[in-house]
Amino acid sequence: MSIFYDLTLSHFLVLAATLFAIGITGVLLRRNAIIVMMSIELMLNAANITVLAFSRGFAGQDNNAAYQGQAFALIVIAIAAAEAAVGLAIVVTVFRTRRHSDIDRLTMLKD
Repeated sequence: MSIFYDLTLSHFLVLAATLFAIGITGVLLRRNAIIVMMSIELMLNAANITVLAFSRGFAGQDNNAAYQGQAFALIVIAIAAAEAAVGLAIVVTVFRTRRHSDIDRLTMLKD
């Protein structure tokens, strides 16, 4: 149980930077719309980890600051869920009409 108390701010920041780098790599290198959306979700989760790490690290005796960081992370998660739902609906609609979800081949949504 003491392993959780030994984690410092730098551990969380390294984890967040790694997740963000994987997300950036997925956005830049992959052409499938589903993979790009999953990579964007990884980047948003990395941002959440960073916010929560800083709120935990700098809260001190004031628990209100820690709760503000958690509330902000929940708002980001809710926005990411809405973004994923809308994005998946667009991808499904494009796949039904075009039979592919390759980003490079999509030039216009109206054809």
